[in-house]
Amino acid sequence: MILASSEETLRRIQTALQAAAEVFRRFAPGAIEAEYKAGHDPVTEADRQIDAVLRRELLHDQEGWLSEEAADDWTRLEKRRVWVVDPLDGTREFVAGIPEFCASVAMVEDGRPVAGGVYNPATDETFLGGLGWGVTYNGKPSQPSQRSDLGGALVLASRSEVSRGEWKRFEGAGFEIRPVGSVAYKLALVSVGLADATFTLVPKHEWDVAAGAALVESGGGFVTTLDDGRLRCNQRDPLLKGLLACGPGMADALVSRLGLTAHSSKRDPL
Repeated sequence: MILASSEETLRRIQTALQAAAEVFRRFAPGAIEAEYKAGHDPVTEADRQIDAVLRRELLHDQEGWLSEEAADDWTRLEKRRVWVVDPLDGTREFVAGIPEFCASVAMVEDGRPVAGGVYNPATDETFLGGLGWGVTYNGKPSQPSQRSDLGGALVLASRSEVSRGEWKRFEGAGFEIRPVGSVAYKLALVSVGLADATFTLVPKHEWDVAAGAALVESGGGFVTTLDDGRLRCNQRDPLLKGLLACGPGMADALVSRLGLTAHSSKRDPL
């Protein structure tokens, strides 16, 4: 159960995303230089500046910090409350000028993402939610899709996975596949019913998915990892095998379609 401070936590997330929006305005997507980290992942000055602003706005004493753009401080493993953030998820799209990037912020309590916020500056979309509080889209209460079958469903896929041909196995499966860049943005869209489902076929890090997973579950949707079921964050190794998220009615069909027969779509109550 999210702690009694949840309203204050959501307020901090909203304030932090507003501060991130101010930083985004200093940069022009599609006209920014990028460096490349190990593994050929791009990073820009925007990533670094947003990370600094989020840390300033969010981090309090006795809380941990896990960010894609910060050196990992393993003292976070001793904390009950940990911020898991990706200052700029979808940097490749940001550099290319494709409007599928965002700032992503999650509060993790005892390993579970309990509150999250995602802001896409290109589309001016804000997604905010917490367990027991629901999810909002640009300030309006929303919920995941209530669709109950895969036929005609809109499933968001990784743009890079599609380009590598990894989604060919799902052609003819009866659902529409739409490539989108940022993982966090895809999860946010699912959380408010603007898409029916999304899943990854390659490993992702906690900072990619924690905020989006919190949003989906806050709205009553379904989230599972592709290995052991329940998403647990603030692990020593933040790399996850993969993630699936959808509205509650499609859970069984997607779990079956992906061969996750060992996983139940039923969740413990909040």
